[in-house]
Amino acid sequence: MRNRTKMLILTVAALVFCGLYLFEGLNGSYDYALPRRGIKVVAMALTGVAIAYSTVIFQTITHNRILTPSIMGLDSLYILLQTVLIFFLGSTHVTIVNKQVNFVLSVGAMVIFALLLYQFLFKAGKRPIYFLLLVGIIVGTFFQSISTFLQVLIDPNEFLRVQDKSFASFNNINGDLVWWALGILIITLIIGWRKFNELDVLSLGRDTAINLGVNHDKIVKTMLILSSVLIAVSTALVGPITFFGLIVANLSYQFFKTYKHSILIAGASVMSIIALVGGQWIVERVFTFSTTLSVIINFVGGAYFIYLLLKESRSA
Repeated sequence: MRNRTKMLILTVAALVFCGLYLFEGLNGSYDYALPRRGIKVVAMALTGVAIAYSTVIFQTITHNRILTPSIMGLDSLYILLQTVLIFFLGSTHVTIVNKQVNFVLSVGAMVIFALLLYQFLFKAGKRPIYFLLLVGIIVGTFFQSISTFLQVLIDPNEFLRVQDKSFASFNNINGDLVWWALGILIITLIIGWRKFNELDVLSLGRDTAINLGVNHDKIVKTMLILSSVLIAVSTALVGPITFFGLIVANLSYQFFKTYKHSILIAGASVMSIIALVGGQWIVERVFTFSTTLSVIINFVGGAYFIYLLLKESRSA
């Protein structure tokens, strides 16, 4: 089957799931329910595209298909920021109650952290990308340890608010934030779209890419920044989803079997929309909110991650 046909099938499936989520069970309450469902669908599509895009380019840069941008510690930083705000200021403070303020603070903190980390590491000289990943793992573990320590000391009522911030949720999304995030996503995609051909070459390896005329260090820095921005926006909008990018990126590799990033990223993005919209429909209609979508994704993603590790070890 040609890749164009595969993409068409996935697109039709995504539209079917979106239509099912939007119109199933409305019972005539179009004015009330339809706009709210529409915002949730836009948020899920935006989140899926951001995570898929950032994961594919991150795995191309690292030449490793079992890594995700979460390894840089951005998810841990987000949880730490929410914990610190609630611990010192309280859950009724404007930085928590006002979702616009919280969104700006969260995105700003994660992007600034990523920029400082990249600037510090790349300024010191030619360091391998795995050194950057090692530092990211250590810093992320450090952030997580501080968060756990503060959560032990925090008031139990405030702890519930921290727990709400620690899991991705599409149920209480602010419509204004969706359009802010959409604007950032569009700008980021426009910048990254022009780099797809260079990413195709970069996937061949550092030495080969340099010999073919690609400015390796510049493209790596640019893609790392774009990846960090996308993860920051998606995390600040709905919360952390750890393994989701790992699932859709590897499914796209298996389904399309091509080196072209324009196809891989588009395929992973459509798969993300299918998974999020379809999964949220199941959570609401089948499980009746007895569980959350992030729990299901993390469970499936964790199992898939273990499978990939075992597969890599056998092939090695």
